[in-house]
Amino acid sequence: MNETTNEFIEYTAEAVVVGAGHAGCEAALALTRTGIKTALLTLNLDSIAFLPCNPSIGGTAKGHLVREIDALGGEMGIIADKTALQIRMLNVGKGAAVQSLRAQSDKNAYHREMKRVLENTKNLRIIQAEAAEILTENGKCTGVKTTYGGIIPCKAVILCTGVYLNGETITGHVVQKSGPNGFAPATHLTESLIKLGFQVRRFKTGTPARLDGRTIDYSKCEIQNGDEDIYPFSFMHDVAPKSKLPCYLTYTNLKTHEIILDNLERSPLYNGTILSTGPRYCPSIETKVVRFKDKERHQIFLEPEGEDTLEVYAQGLSTSMPHDVQRAMYSSVAGLENADIVRYGYAIEYDCIDTLDVLPTLEFKKVEGVYTAGQINGTSGYEEAAAQGLIAGLNASLKLRSLPPLILRRDEAYIGVLIDDLVTKGTDEPYRMMTSRAEHRICLRQDNADFRLTEKGYACGLVTKARLEKYLARKEKYEELLASLRTRVEHKAATDFLKNYGYDEPSGSVSYADILKRTIPLKEVMDYFGVFSQYPKNVLETAEITVKYEGYLKQGLEMIERAKKLEDKALPPDIDYQSIAGLRLEAREKLDRIRPLNLGQAGRISGVNPADISVLMVWLSTR
Repeated sequence: MNETTNEFIEYTAEAVVVGAGHAGCEAALALTRTGIKTALLTLNLDSIAFLPCNPSIGGTAKGHLVREIDALGGEMGIIADKTALQIRMLNVGKGAAVQSLRAQSDKNAYHREMKRVLENTKNLRIIQAEAAEILTENGKCTGVKTTYGGIIPCKAVILCTGVYLNGETITGHVVQKSGPNGFAPATHLTESLIKLGFQVRRFKTGTPARLDGRTIDYSKCEIQNGDEDIYPFSFMHDVAPKSKLPCYLTYTNLKTHEIILDNLERSPLYNGTILSTGPRYCPSIETKVVRFKDKERHQIFLEPEGEDTLEVYAQGLSTSMPHDVQRAMYSSVAGLENADIVRYGYAIEYDCIDTLDVLPTLEFKKVEGVYTAGQINGTSGYEEAAAQGLIAGLNASLKLRSLPPLILRRDEAYIGVLIDDLVTKGTDEPYRMMTSRAEHRICLRQDNADFRLTEKGYACGLVTKARLEKYLARKEKYEELLASLRTRVEHKAATDFLKNYGYDEPSGSVSYADILKRTIPLKEVMDYFGVFSQYPKNVLETAEITVKYEGYLKQGLEMIERAKKLEDKALPPDIDYQSIAGLRLEAREKLDRIRPLNLGQAGRISGVNPADISVLMVWLSTR
């Protein structure tokens, strides 16, 4: 111990993970499971894997990330299945590429289960302490220093600080130094990051109130039950979790909107109290009412926070209005007239970095051995954070083991799209993963995440032998089924079957695959012909999608090749971007403001993604 500075060796590790949210948990597990001695620092052990906002895992595009995390050997999908109150498949009326799993999670159970996993992980030491400084020498990471003077010598550090860096919560005129849910903020590390060369800026997010479930009149709401006949998040599980609790749907109304507009000058978002950048795709109810004045109502999902609590999360009513306005606003909603607020909504501002200073491995360009993951990188969402944490932890491990890094391409994974967007385009607002960001989304479906990634995870040492064998068994059955679907069907039987669906007699012989391409469900083919019942549901589904989307996949790949050739094609200066069908609202705004000279420049604009460039390419080809 250094008696002058009170410094002492707290622990000696190969790697240190700072923060134990969803990014930190996956990073720590990726390191330790690949044999790296790791220390995990957290401000509070009670906040490990905490769900500070919505009590759910998955959602549109986010469900894809969870399944990819699972396919690579991560933990989020396993725990999401174990602690789900219900699970649903979103976008079932749309194509397979955009269908996404979403689980309503038991908030406290999720925290407890992840904490249990971490506590029982070999090579991992969990320490409740605040990181104050990243120690370096000759441009390389050498350790982490805590606010108590503890030194942890290491060769790699993964920064997963979430929204805790200089966190401030804002409700009305009240601004408090705080992390989410009343947890203490991290107030020392930002200065160290600036000294290392990070460009630091402020982002904002928010959360709605929590209500006492006993005081909600659910008879005025629409019940939202979970699905039963779907697959789970984890490829290691054979069946989806059973539904335990329902959610409910209600709506704001003109009275709600009137209350908000009458008190807009008291909103921190509109009176100058909040100046930082908030999320475009998860706005507060104030922003929604102002931005969409023509809408008479907005959806509100009432979601239980757990089996051991009466708290209910009002998804869609995120706000930082003063408490008296929140009370009036909530009581104007059908079913919430007499609802008691147990935790009021708030906004939270925090420090994050510019990811243009980060490599595709998530290592900082200016200091070797320093990695960043999660909301410190400007992203929003548990799933985005967990995906980055896994990749950052795994790449730190690979580097420490003198092995090549894992960099997923955009055509290999949503994780690849996420990280490429961050480090190539950067983001000037909290980044959220969406299916529209993935130009190869027909290939990047939930059902085939293991086909795309499990062997990569095994090569890196993260996927276990048991997981690999489970994947190989599914792959073998899938290939066997795919071959069987190509076999010919007896002509009369095929004709009789197709006539039931209004099809004429086929001119020649047809296979089961040919029948499926007529948009007939595989289940009905199985029932009629008495075939393929020996295959499990997850194999049947993947094979059916492969057959039905075969033509679209080929067309998509051809379009991608054409897009590459036309990337530098000049754009006329007088294009009316607002009139081009297919461009997303954000893309129209950015293109109209910046007026790029060519497709290459347009593609580098933050907020203009490859799918938008494809739309522009098609538009140009018609002119």
